[in-house]
Amino acid sequence: MTFQREVVEALMKPEAYEEEARQIELKQTHISFIFLTGKFVYKVKKAVDFGFLDFSTLERRRFFCEKELELNRRLCGDMYLEVVPINKSDRIKIDGEGETVEYAVKMKRMPEEKIMTRLLEEGKVDKKLVDRMAKIIAEFHSKAKTDKRIGEFGSLPMIETNWRENFEQSEEFIGETISNESYRLIRERAEEFMKENLALFAERVADGRIRECHGDIHSGNIFVADRIYIFDAIEFNERFRFCDVASDIAFLAMDLDFKDRGDLSKFFVERYVKYSADRESEKLLDFYKCYRAYVRGKVTSFKLKDLSVEKEEKNAAKKEAKAYFELAMEYAKQL
Repeated sequence: MTFQREVVEALMKPEAYEEEARQIELKQTHISFIFLTGKFVYKVKKAVDFGFLDFSTLERRRFFCEKELELNRRLCGDMYLEVVPINKSDRIKIDGEGETVEYAVKMKRMPEEKIMTRLLEEGKVDKKLVDRMAKIIAEFHSKAKTDKRIGEFGSLPMIETNWRENFEQSEEFIGETISNESYRLIRERAEEFMKENLALFAERVADGRIRECHGDIHSGNIFVADRIYIFDAIEFNERFRFCDVASDIAFLAMDLDFKDRGDLSKFFVERYVKYSADRESEKLLDFYKCYRAYVRGKVTSFKLKDLSVEKEEKNAAKKEAKAYFELAMEYAKQL
């Protein structure tokens, strides 16, 4: 990460960009540095290896930048522009001279006030808008790729693997962001549900409901501008993208619950079921909502171990992670 600090410092300077960039804003996730200029967004992958995600080499980061571009053009083609090299000679510059030291996904910058998270806070998300989203997602799922290999990712052994990985990677946060009681209860209920519903999981595979989904549909990944943009699909791990469509919709349903909009969550599921004619998905909804809330709790907890995240942000992350784990426990009680 030391060499990436040099890249980050360089990209905070206007001369690193081809276009005029008077003000540059840096945002971070646990896996990305995101640079916002006037018209564009440049996303650089952090040189990290979390096991489920490996961006540790420059070649891997280039590969996953290209994968991100390809996958996200499915739902928002004109937002994802190109993969650009970051070069170093006497200075570090995007598409400049010299050796390529990093890569970035270049995107069209969308108006911040149009992000769904903010629209929810401002009370600007209504049933009409949610209905449009349900229709877009149902149509996207109907066209999404599926085959025998993709179907295997919806099999019980693979789902058990995903849960086991979650529990192993969140163990270090017991007593910090998740209580021992919650950890045990969620684990017990999830394992029981999987054992009791072996036939249902097999049926979902047979019915072709395991597809190359988005994998990360929540309000922080949706812009409502000239049209609805559902961006930031998961490119880094097929296991998280090849999933039951019920898991894909459960993420947004969980997110709406998390933001105290259970009414919109329920309506979203109802409309999705109508457009997709997938009634069986409702049987798995609480299970996958629990999974999605748990993943968010785990991923948010990772910020506590990230040296590039400031103390104030870590405190906020701790509070948020606790809330996600508490919600996961509420879903677990319904299983």
